[in-house]
Amino acid sequence: MVAAGVALAVLAGAPAVHAERPLLPGVGPGDRRAPVDATAEPWRSIVRVQTNLAGRCTGALVGRRTVVTAGHCLFNPRTRRFLQASSLHVLFGYDRGEFTRHVTVARVATDPAYDPASATPMVAADWAVLTLSEPAPESVPSLALGAGQLPPGTPAMLGGYSQDRAQILMADRDCHLLGTSAGLLVHDCDATRGTSGGPLLVRTANGEGWSVAGVGVAAGPGPAVRNFAVPSARFAALLAKDTAAGQP
Repeated sequence: MVAAGVALAVLAGAPAVHAERPLLPGVGPGDRRAPVDATAEPWRSIVRVQTNLAGRCTGALVGRRTVVTAGHCLFNPRTRRFLQASSLHVLFGYDRGEFTRHVTVARVATDPAYDPASATPMVAADWAVLTLSEPAPESVPSLALGAGQLPPGTPAMLGGYSQDRAQILMADRDCHLLGTSAGLLVHDCDATRGTSGGPLLVRTANGEGWSVAGVGVAAGPGPAVRNFAVPSARFAALLAKDTAAGQP
């Protein structure tokens, strides 16, 4: 399911190739992705997560020293183990090789139920929480978690550092939730490899901001775009526990 440690997994076997199939998994023929300003809200709260093995994916700042991403982004297929925190780097405001801040990672937490080395990994547990070694820049706000139930048709956005445009932040700003399946949020946001761990954003209750409904982890087979995200409820309890214990 995992390719290069940072790819969006395909939940089903690849169908026969047809001329109308999109080139990239998870992206439809009418690709809505477009470049966004990595220093503007809410995109400034999206980070690039890099490893010492040259892997990369996307994450979201949800606390002054807390980033959420996809668990498979941190897995080393050679050792069949998760990477150590010392191997991970978080880049704020990344754009064409430049970034506003580089922060190392002090601690990593993953779901005990998620084993990427398994023949059938539990994709609904494919999340990771990174504790940064120092606070995020004051100019970067933390995104709230939207852990409640959301009805199909809820407007959403999804951004990240896609494999085909890895040097800039790309986002689909006109997509929707489709429902749930096997513990995952189903949505129609265009996204492909490299966007793993990127936040599925929905409006906050007051409509004045954006919250993280989940993190993108998988792309379904086409031709219709039907992609998947781990709901924030899967890791909200861990974040609440850390906050109660006085951790960032």
